[in-house]
Amino acid sequence: MQIRREWIPLGGIFIVFLILYYLPIESFGFQNALTESLSLARWYAREHVILCLIPAFFIAGAISVFLSKNAVLKYLGAGARKITAYSVAALSGGILAVCSCTVLPLFAGTYRMGAGLGPASAFLYAGPAINILAIILTARILGPELGIARMIGALVFSVIIGLIMQFIFRNESQTKTNIQAATPDEQPSRPLGQNIIYFGLMVGILVFANWSEQSVPGSFWNVIAEHKWTVTAVFSAVFAIILILQIHLKWWKVLIVSSAALIFGLIFNDQPVLPFAVGALGLGVILNSEKGEAVSWLDASWDLAKQIFPLLLIGVLVAGLLLGRPGGEGLIPSQWISYSVGGNSVMANLFASVVGAFMYFATLTEIPILQGLIANGMGKGPALALLLAGPALSLPNMLVIRSVIGTKKTVVFVLLVIFMAATTGIIYGAIF
Repeated sequence: MQIRREWIPLGGIFIVFLILYYLPIESFGFQNALTESLSLARWYAREHVILCLIPAFFIAGAISVFLSKNAVLKYLGAGARKITAYSVAALSGGILAVCSCTVLPLFAGTYRMGAGLGPASAFLYAGPAINILAIILTARILGPELGIARMIGALVFSVIIGLIMQFIFRNESQTKTNIQAATPDEQPSRPLGQNIIYFGLMVGILVFANWSEQSVPGSFWNVIAEHKWTVTAVFSAVFAIILILQIHLKWWKVLIVSSAALIFGLIFNDQPVLPFAVGALGLGVILNSEKGEAVSWLDASWDLAKQIFPLLLIGVLVAGLLLGRPGGEGLIPSQWISYSVGGNSVMANLFASVVGAFMYFATLTEIPILQGLIANGMGKGPALALLLAGPALSLPNMLVIRSVIGTKKTVVFVLLVIFMAATTGIIYGAIF
């Protein structure tokens, strides 16, 4: 028996050896794909880690520490009323307007706090998929019928996927419900109104810091984009006051960090990410020097970061190697993708949803990518399928989901998104 077990690691070593032995280092295609992989990782580090992930980790850690478990169970728990749970999950996801990776710390935080698998899955899909700005831009740039179809499809998807996940794994959900029912009531550490202000400010900082300018000159969204750092600074200043009044951080520590961020902002006014990073780092230093809830907040955020970030990095590198960046070329030629999504066949829709599910899309980047694909002959059905599957999933996203809910649930979740996106694409393509 022992000898048989050794065949598994031996087989793994042999496969790795063959890959290294035949690695096509001299091939231009391989070198280009490797460059694309590293370039995507660099772009991700510059554009998403500081502005997206770090705030998301702080929010997720705060959910674990400051949010009453009873509040989570009341609205998102396995035993909560379905209409309430799925409405809250879909709407809260839509408000965030984050990408498939940024939503992960928030999903992990709410799931660990006791959210039911169904509502948590709905939130996981809704976060990146129900993006109000993305839906409006889809309608403006790609056509109103595609924008409306995306909005309806995303809203319906989030609820259906959650309900199916809850049904398939109903035995585990029932066990979770029984455990939660036996859990004694937990008194909230502060009034609900204070928590709303506290979390609202953090979500505001996350949303406005990542607000991007769009290709619609003079639009309302671009006006906000022009002043986004002013709005972010105002949110941050009010948040600093709340940290003193509600979290009871020492005022002089908060003042030092706020002053440092302000000085960096004045000196490097063309690089706003630097003062943002100073503020985030300073908050971590302050929390580490405190006791009680403050240091627990940091510990919870750090635990999530250790679990999620390495998997995201690996996923981004692999996705870049295989598919490249938007406009770039990975090991899989982009011509294959363009050729495979023409028309409205079952295979074209399925291929579009699968590629969308594995490729990494930052928030709103799917729109210009689709513009190029449609110009090259992509059918309307596959376009919608990619819009419904792409922003909600990615290879890095899947790796992290697996670490939170396990392999079986992750596979079911991914297959549901792919199947429903492809089916909707087929129906939409047949109508339009």
